[in-house]
Amino acid sequence: MSALGVRRARHASTDAQRRGRFFNSANAFNVKLPPVPAGIHAEPARQALAADAPTGYVPCDQSAALACPWPATTPFMLARYARVRPGERLEADFVASGSLWYVIAGTGQARCGDETLAWSAGDIFHLPAGPAELLASGTTPAVLWLVTDEPLLAHLGLGTRPARAGAVHFTAADIADEIDALHRTVPDAGTSGMAVVFSSAALEHTRNLMPGLTLSLNTLPPHRHQPAHRHNSAALTLVIAGEDCHSRVDGVRCPWSPWATLVTPPTAVHSHHNDGSRRAEFLIVQDGGLYYQARTMGFQFME
Repeated sequence: MSALGVRRARHASTDAQRRGRFFNSANAFNVKLPPVPAGIHAEPARQALAADAPTGYVPCDQSAALACPWPATTPFMLARYARVRPGERLEADFVASGSLWYVIAGTGQARCGDETLAWSAGDIFHLPAGPAELLASGTTPAVLWLVTDEPLLAHLGLGTRPARAGAVHFTAADIADEIDALHRTVPDAGTSGMAVVFSSAALEHTRNLMPGLTLSLNTLPPHRHQPAHRHNSAALTLVIAGEDCHSRVDGVRCPWSPWATLVTPPTAVHSHHNDGSRRAEFLIVQDGGLYYQARTMGFQFME
């Protein structure tokens, strides 16, 4: 059966019929795709933070390794670093269902529709689909990390979708309050770590900030590790704080460096380790919303 290969209609008489293709149960499910490369992307962070870097984006692009015709860090997500020099503007109009942002350094504004957000270092915000722009308002350049679902929409052949609701903004002060509240509690049995998970009024029922993507700020006390685990979603992790920390992904040690991006492929067994003397913090974006909705997240501890 598999030797039949791809087939076309023998009696096609219209263009619509000639476009049809036939496979069979022996050759339709043997699609082989390159694995998602794991590892730390430190160079894009260094480029965005360089003193002479221009206003613009530095992507964590693995499209060549993924055999993907559009920029992608994982099959459904694209991570970038954004830099905006003082007094300059950066357009943020992506073919995506929205974008998730973390402010690494600097201050500025995000203009989206009829809303303007004033942000500073440590803030997190979500911009809905549609045109937006960033302005740096301080005397030093602003650097931000962002993730979109552009590869997913490109795979589906879709353009930008209408915004579901307004922008969402979490200040560094409010985030710190949530982390402090978290660390005053006793973790429930079976929890995967000490993390603040971000959502919105519009998507409160899904616990997500975007329909397809989840966002959490994870913490790890000194001399502790997050137990090895796996899940079907891919993960993009931004190193925010930590000394002498590393991750292990499918047995490979990935040392942390400031503001680096860690890629964890889907189903990869991974763990995070803090061998230092202060609490580690790391921001994680997953395409988990897709898997939760499909009932296929497949979370499993391996220890």
